[in-house]
Amino acid sequence: MPRRKPASGGAAPANPASARQAVLSRFFQSTGSLKSTASPAGAAEKADPDSDSEAPLASTLPPQLQPHVTEIDRSKKKALESDGPVKKKARKVQEKEEESDSLMSGNSEPKKHLRTRTVLKSLKKLKEFCCDSALPQNRVQTEPLQKFAVLPKCTDFEDIDLLRAKNAVSSEDSKSQTSQKDKTFSHLGPSQKSYENLQKTSDSKPSNKRTKSIYTPLELQYLEMKQQQKDAILCVECGYKYRFFGEDAEIAARELNIYCHLDHNFMTASIPTHRLFVHVRRLVAKGYKVGVVKQTETAALKAIGDNKSSLFSRKLTALYTKSTLIGEDVNPLVKLDDAVNVDEVMTDTSTSYLLCICENKENVKDKKRGSVSIGIVGVQPATGEVVFDSFQDSASRSELETRILCLQPVELLLPSDLSEQTETLIHRVTAMSVRDDRIRVERMKNVYFEYSHAFQEVTEFYAKDVVDIKGSQSFSDIINLEKPVICSLAAIIRYLKEFNLEKVLSKPKNFKQLSGEMEFMTINGTTLRNLEILQNQTDMKTKGSLFWVLDHTKTSFGRRKLKKWVTQPLLKLREINARLDAVSEVLHSESSVFGQIENHLRKLPDIERGLCSIYHKKCSTQEFFLIVKTLYHLKSEFQALIPAVNSHVESELLQTFILEIPGLLSPVEHYLKILNEQAAKIGDKTELFKDLSDFPLIKKRKDEIQDVTKKIQTHLQEIRKILKNPSAQYVTVSGQEFMIEVKNSAVSCIPTDWVKIGSTKAVSRFHSPFIVENYRHLNQLREQLVLDCSAEWLAFLENFNEHYHTLCKAVHHLATIDCILSLAKVAKQRDYCRPTLQEERKILIKNGRHPVIDVLLGEQDQFVPNSTDLSGDSERVMIITGPNMGGKSSYIKQVALITVMAQIGSYVPAEEATIGIVDGIFHKDGGCR
Repeated sequence: MPRRKPASGGAAPANPASARQAVLSRFFQSTGSLKSTASPAGAAEKADPDSDSEAPLASTLPPQLQPHVTEIDRSKKKALESDGPVKKKARKVQEKEEESDSLMSGNSEPKKHLRTRTVLKSLKKLKEFCCDSALPQNRVQTEPLQKFAVLPKCTDFEDIDLLRAKNAVSSEDSKSQTSQKDKTFSHLGPSQKSYENLQKTSDSKPSNKRTKSIYTPLELQYLEMKQQQKDAILCVECGYKYRFFGEDAEIAARELNIYCHLDHNFMTASIPTHRLFVHVRRLVAKGYKVGVVKQTETAALKAIGDNKSSLFSRKLTALYTKSTLIGEDVNPLVKLDDAVNVDEVMTDTSTSYLLCICENKENVKDKKRGSVSIGIVGVQPATGEVVFDSFQDSASRSELETRILCLQPVELLLPSDLSEQTETLIHRVTAMSVRDDRIRVERMKNVYFEYSHAFQEVTEFYAKDVVDIKGSQSFSDIINLEKPVICSLAAIIRYLKEFNLEKVLSKPKNFKQLSGEMEFMTINGTTLRNLEILQNQTDMKTKGSLFWVLDHTKTSFGRRKLKKWVTQPLLKLREINARLDAVSEVLHSESSVFGQIENHLRKLPDIERGLCSIYHKKCSTQEFFLIVKTLYHLKSEFQALIPAVNSHVESELLQTFILEIPGLLSPVEHYLKILNEQAAKIGDKTELFKDLSDFPLIKKRKDEIQDVTKKIQTHLQEIRKILKNPSAQYVTVSGQEFMIEVKNSAVSCIPTDWVKIGSTKAVSRFHSPFIVENYRHLNQLREQLVLDCSAEWLAFLENFNEHYHTLCKAVHHLATIDCILSLAKVAKQRDYCRPTLQEERKILIKNGRHPVIDVLLGEQDQFVPNSTDLSGDSERVMIITGPNMGGKSSYIKQVALITVMAQIGSYVPAEEATIGIVDGIFHKDGGCR
């Protein structure tokens, strides 16, 4: 076959450097595959491929290719010994280069007889590439590679949360700040959906120019706040809405049925500001801890500050759980508009106990059998009630169960480590209710329950934080409490400080011990449950219980009082008869006094909770005004009843309580006169106080505002001269004040230094330089006035709280009257009689009926009455026999419930009843004893 001659005028061969790169890419990854980086672009072209200075090709390639290249080097060395063959072979090599380059640059496949030449040419190109990849300054690498270079670790699939959290710190920060940020954010990250999206966009997403971070300033602010409240759902105020981020947003979307979407690095959801209290209450009812984060800066004050270009500052202003649902963000007392479903917002306000439990195994007789000494402290932050107790309990934890069922707490505060028997009881109690009614459990570290730490915590709180208690009898009573009680009290103090509600514990003289004296009948937890005193055993609701039968109260605080009466029947004959006398008085009285009192109590707000909200200084102006106005009206109404009470009411209990109420409520008139009703109803604290003589700071700020306003009004005369319009006036549009309105046809005569604010087709509106300066100053003074008024408002509440305990006593009287009226409603039912209470051990019931079944059956007359005759001197025991479903258990429970009703002070469903004082009722395995 004739030899092909190279075309003299053909196209230039392809760029050798790009060809080498194309060949090499088939074998190696360019990054990290050689020990040294590629030489500069010009070095490859200057290197002579036939130069003696180059290193052997075999020494620069991996071991797999060295045998083939060694053969090529041997042939080349042999050819260099003579002149003739060298030129001939050089022309062939040139032809091969042209053919190889053309094949690599084109799309056609190489011919069969050229494949060997192409392979040899590829190896030659590999040699040239290795020479071109020498060290800097065109030095050829001579050190052979003994093994493949190790590729650097690819970071595309590393923990993206950690990488992004590290990048969140500014590169300008010091090393200490960087390490602190890494520690702060290392465990935090976006939600799962955000995480997946971030993995896809990690290489292409630009960082924030100002913070050198992939997080936005708002997200960084959220992360810092979340670090402090890891277990809370945070609602962050952003203008006209509250936003949730990350996992909080996903929870809010699921529980509130709102939309959730990805925004920057986090999933986010939002709610309007005016619906905050509705959604917070919903989340709290489902067992979550909810935090509200509000903006603490205003635009005008921020503009004159040092950080005017930074993000608005925000801080956590409130935390809420089931037991701490107090504050203007969740205010249930303000009248709701028609758009809000009242049943949806108003939850059962009967009890909201926070119960703390602490165990102490010291000085316990039967440690091996699970016995333990237990101390409890229960607090109702919403009402200010505090109870405590200390007792020895067996392995069954029956005593603890009794107190839990009596108090019905909505939240338990427990150490992280409890005994197995107590944990079993807690699990059983918390699992009894449906989800929204389930008891919330909060755990604290064991160190907070250690006696040494607890004693120091309690001592510091009452010696430093509580005024005028150190050295008093109350302080001595506190430190002499049992060790488990002090440990529980210390833990509850620490917990309530997080919510700023610890003030409720500042009056130890108001603490009540559950089992300090034999004042009440003993009813353990099993008996409460089996007799269905507070709730039925079918669906755990109130309907079908004894409390449901007796509850005809008109107020929330009266309902709470009646629930205590039902779970704590009296043992003192005088107190029982006093209640029965009051019920009889209401039942048989022909006076209109009790009807008027019932009308006054009807539709009252929850005054007890309102006063406690004021006491914690967490109330709004609307709530405060509503409570004070209600108390003032009650004072006036009960004051008008005094003559009729003196002449028609004979019950000592009712007469005393009704006559004391007007005097106890007298302080509210002074505070009501100070307030501006219209401003209070709309929450305007700047106009809240009528007389500013007692508020000099507010008066001074208002005078400054008035001076600036006068200056702006005086400036109007100068504007009229400039515009040559004596009737020119300032206009206000969309909140922008003091604007000068000019027709568009006359805009040419406006001074050039005037600032254009806005325009329409007909007119343009301006601010003169004088107005710009003074209007900015005016806005700053107005916002400062709001801050001053807020401070004065808190001082005003502190002054009002001096009468807190007096007003609470009046509410206690109102609640007792409400309970008496409720029991009178029960007594009006058919065939109810007043029981006779006596000290003698005797139970005589003639034709008694089960109080609950009797009401459930209604007027169908299907219930068969039964009589009972038990006495300590004769028949002390009764054995009840009969077929299954014959009514044995109902009869036994009937006797027990009638006894409970009698010692509460209620009429009973029987023709006649004589009850000797019973100090305890026990129910077990389907029977009572």
